[in-house]
Amino acid sequence: MSETELKLDITPDDLEALAASELFGEPAGTLEQHATYFDTPENSLGRAGFSLCICRSGAALVQTVKATGPAAARFARPQWEMPVTSEQPVIDGTTPLVSRFGDIAPALSPLFEVNVLRQTWTMVENTSRIEVSADRGELIAGERRLAVCELELVLKDGELVDVFRLARKIEAIAPVTIGVQSRAERGYRLLDAAPVAIKAEPIHLDMDDTAGHAFRVIAGSCFRQFRLNEAILLRRQNAEEALHQARVALRRLRSALSVFKAHLGDEAKRLSDAFRWLAGLLGDARDLDVLVAKTASPAARGNLQEARRAAHEAALAALSSPQARALMIDFNEWLQSGSYRREPALGKPAVDFAAHALDRQRKRLKKNGKDLAGLTDGERHQIRKDAKKLRYAAEFFCSLFEEKRGARRFALFSDAMEKLQDRLGALNDLVTGPDVAAKYGLDDLEGSEQERSPRNKTKLIERSQAALDDLLDTKKFWR
Repeated sequence: MSETELKLDITPDDLEALAASELFGEPAGTLEQHATYFDTPENSLGRAGFSLCICRSGAALVQTVKATGPAAARFARPQWEMPVTSEQPVIDGTTPLVSRFGDIAPALSPLFEVNVLRQTWTMVENTSRIEVSADRGELIAGERRLAVCELELVLKDGELVDVFRLARKIEAIAPVTIGVQSRAERGYRLLDAAPVAIKAEPIHLDMDDTAGHAFRVIAGSCFRQFRLNEAILLRRQNAEEALHQARVALRRLRSALSVFKAHLGDEAKRLSDAFRWLAGLLGDARDLDVLVAKTASPAARGNLQEARRAAHEAALAALSSPQARALMIDFNEWLQSGSYRREPALGKPAVDFAAHALDRQRKRLKKNGKDLAGLTDGERHQIRKDAKKLRYAAEFFCSLFEEKRGARRFALFSDAMEKLQDRLGALNDLVTGPDVAAKYGLDDLEGSEQERSPRNKTKLIERSQAALDDLLDTKKFWR
């Protein structure tokens, strides 16, 4: 079976305020829950995208197997539940574990635990029935602890759009953010060192996917990367790499909207423009992170640190603003239930859509980049953006072309693309660096005198052209 759910992260204080409001009323029930998650010594289940836990609620014991992680949809998570008589996993034909792993039961042992106090309400929004659960407690892995405080909105009957209507009512009372991690994922992460940033995770598409389904998987993956890095940013100071990866995630998301834009309607443009506002603030902070590293003068570095602090504060304020929170709810509602889902072209095979989209992006790059030396700085910057769009599109769709030849060609394509982006990036830094430095009153960036020389610029343009020509000579992995 699968259930449709929306997770919302919330602070303990805000949850108290929400529970005290008139929105929910008295809870229908309050229950202590204890869940133990199991895996093999090699974490076979987790690495394959599954979790297995046994949960005790009162006197009842229930075993749950879920498809977890980035490959599983956040709003329709496949899961298999069964009552059990002991806190020992039961592996039988009622779940996909037997066919995937065989007789894995003897190898399973407790990995981490979750203890929460759960309050529940049954809400009616329009004609939809929604179960709301509020969980407070902690996740325990050895001597490590992680606080748990979240809401879960489960659609029992009705329309998904009503789940988001209820989410907006909740957000109007207490700040919430869209949750993108299951408890199993958080437990596995707790076993490792805390990440300083989250890079883009591989996107898995199947040959029988429609273009519309592929878009939702791709856009959801980009959003997930953003939220994971945003969470790191909001709880840590000087999380420079997380800020960079959050900005990358927004660029990837806007690229995904661009690739599919002919079939997404006007709402997609509004959302893309809103994400551009947020990405711009993150970009200002990121530029200053880079400048601080390049500045040689202690006095200039001190002035720059102050500007950097202000830029980071502006970025964090934007991320925490009601405008940003509303944007995240708007985007996820549109992604899951927007009118674009009725677009006929998005019902066609994803593999055909992908090949056409990659051809289009490559053709644009080839046409506009045939003479970099004859272009203006602004036009060369556009070539750099076009190259990034092609790179992101290739990463979005590469799993559709995983046969031996396609995989080999994709590896060669990726190497050529990386070289091109490195050279176009160096050229862009040469052109924009002095203006950015001047904006902050700097004239002593390391290597700036050499980088500003016309001779060096000509050399970088030539190297960029050679890298672009090499990329275009690389065989298409999608044909």
